[in-house]
Amino acid sequence: MSSPPPQRHQVVVIGGGQAGLSVAHCLQKRGLRPLVLERHRIGHAWARQRWESFCLVTPNWQCRLPDYPYDGDDPEGFMGREDIVRYVQRFADHIRVPVREGVAVQRLSASGEGFRLITNEGEIEAEQVVVATGGYHRPKRHPLAARLPQQILQLDARDYDSPERLPAGPVLVVGSGQSGCQIAEDLFLAGRRVHLSVGSAPRSPRRYRGRDVVDWLDRMGYYAMPIDQHADPRAVRGKTNHYLTGRDGGREIDLRRRALEGMVLHGRLADLGHDRISFADDLAANLDGADAVHSRICRSIDDHIAARELEAPEESPYVPCWSPPPGPAEPIDLASEPLAAVIWCTGYHPDFTWVEAPAFDGAGHPAHERGITPVSGLYFLGLPWLHTWGSARFCGVADDAEYLAEAVRMRAARRATSQERLECTALLGS
Repeated sequence: MSSPPPQRHQVVVIGGGQAGLSVAHCLQKRGLRPLVLERHRIGHAWARQRWESFCLVTPNWQCRLPDYPYDGDDPEGFMGREDIVRYVQRFADHIRVPVREGVAVQRLSASGEGFRLITNEGEIEAEQVVVATGGYHRPKRHPLAARLPQQILQLDARDYDSPERLPAGPVLVVGSGQSGCQIAEDLFLAGRRVHLSVGSAPRSPRRYRGRDVVDWLDRMGYYAMPIDQHADPRAVRGKTNHYLTGRDGGREIDLRRRALEGMVLHGRLADLGHDRISFADDLAANLDGADAVHSRICRSIDDHIAARELEAPEESPYVPCWSPPPGPAEPIDLASEPLAAVIWCTGYHPDFTWVEAPAFDGAGHPAHERGITPVSGLYFLGLPWLHTWGSARFCGVADDAEYLAEAVRMRAARRATSQERLECTALLGS
């Protein structure tokens, strides 16, 4: 018995998160008929790969999906996990784009002038494809993580849910980016003994001179600044986000103050063994570096206020409240400090091995210009710094989606024109 012929579609969008839904909506407005394929359910990453107390670090008013801005009654607040999921689901209901949930794309390859998708529900053919699966796929861990005793639970940031779900005992959080600092605080505020391995991640003030810092940076054009205006675009794509939090109405995270209160800070993780974990002697330098970025942000806001002669209350410069004691970095002796868990908050690798197309650089990252790849008809959306700082955020994905949707429409129009010419030539020849 022969298998049924592949389904054929104008445009297939892979990924049903805010990026995939946004470009599908923008395509639909242009008269195209996109199909969205979502491996899990709409909003899955927000619902299943964020912890219980998670909330946005940007104010709700910055949620600006295309033709669907934040619709709640707390624009200055910070949506929690469940509210984010509901917002994305309401957007999906609003735009009425066909979404097939539970469909995993196992392989994508060029086929003739289009593409062939192998899925868990059969084959699909598409004239054009937008990959909107983000860029955070495979968690990074220290290469010696397997040396830790088996009784120590090891989790990646996306698998952490709450302090109550961890076994009793001290916890080591590795990585001081947004996830690491927020998870360390979540555990610490729940009364757990917390060790935090601090890297070079920068930090940001929460409010400064009368406004949320995101408000200032938005007004100053930072979120809309194209990547090609940066001195080193390659470097800026790899930078860690500044740590701060939307928890408790929004506040900055000062690790020095947490150290005064009892959180145990270490430098970068250096070595792991069955009986001890050692750290680099760089904690002071890492804290100083984070504070330097904090101060630089404040100075840039000061300059903006002065240049425009704006009215804004004055604020005193930040003064460190704690410094690491002198001497070599102390290791964690697992005999005297038996850890219950280690939570890895050390980032993610992209994994596009299922995309069989010459559209990647040597490190496996998509090669593109604002999401348009060298492979005609193949696009990426929702990647960090796809075009601007806001590209992978609720505030910037709409602009990128509109741009890509127009590129898709123009290619579809050219193909239609070429096909008409071929048909006319064939008709005249007959």
